[in-house]
Amino acid sequence: MSSSSSLYTEIFGVVCVVLALIKTAQCYKPVIIIHGILDSPDELVGLKKNIEEAHPGTNVTIVDLYNDAESFTRMWTQVSDYSQKMGAMMNASKDGVHLICYSQGGLICRGVLSVLPYHNVDTFIALSSPLMGQFGDTSYLRFFFPHFTKHHIYEFFYSTYGQHFSIANYWNDPHHRNLFQKYSDYLALLNGESAKKNIRATQWKRNFLKINHLVLIGGPDDGVISPWQSSQFGMFDKNETVVEMRRQKVYAHDVFGLRTLDKRKAITTYTVPGVEHVLWHKNQTVFDNCIKKWLR
Repeated sequence: MSSSSSLYTEIFGVVCVVLALIKTAQCYKPVIIIHGILDSPDELVGLKKNIEEAHPGTNVTIVDLYNDAESFTRMWTQVSDYSQKMGAMMNASKDGVHLICYSQGGLICRGVLSVLPYHNVDTFIALSSPLMGQFGDTSYLRFFFPHFTKHHIYEFFYSTYGQHFSIANYWNDPHHRNLFQKYSDYLALLNGESAKKNIRATQWKRNFLKINHLVLIGGPDDGVISPWQSSQFGMFDKNETVVEMRRQKVYAHDVFGLRTLDKRKAITTYTVPGVEHVLWHKNQTVFDNCIKKWLR
């Protein structure tokens, strides 16, 4: 074989490899990551790198909004701004996107998926998120509200002023359901439990059900999400006994589509012991076993 023929063969081989890599990269949908309370994009850079290494060529964006203390801004304000930014990303991704939403970010994504009629989210991964609310004496509560316990903070959270804070918008006190229904202007509305009639409830459900798959990740050693089963749509009853997702009224009545998703086998739950709340997005085992396979 002549040297020129050999050169052409090598060049052809290189071109084939490059084209194969490009083709593979194009198979991966863009990934949008939403951070949690008191977080910023910097905290989730490790997760971004994990995705890029596992699926080369993936377009991964950690949305840079409401960082650190700004994450205490009321939830609907955040949802409005996140919707605008995420909506633009979705419009630029005709084949759809995946969402990874961590901690409070999971509840923000619930809101975005409810109000955006044109979203094209394939898989919504909720990573240790208080999807059914929060009720616990965690380190976060003690730090920011040192004079209150979980049994008394409702006096502040369930008030017009208290609802200006994000955590109050999803504080779900099982001992004061009437006040939750009266004052919670975010979670109670999403769950169809608000005393205020939501004329958009049917549309919100239709929007939410556009996702192809819902992945719920949490575990018993979280230490912040309380109860930890809230990350899988479980919540306390008045005796502080956890009622799991399929026994919740929002599931039985299919308020926003949980039962429909479940019936079409579109919900996957992962319970991972030994992971603290601040380590979920850094844990390699969690990424390998619970996240990576869904980002195609």
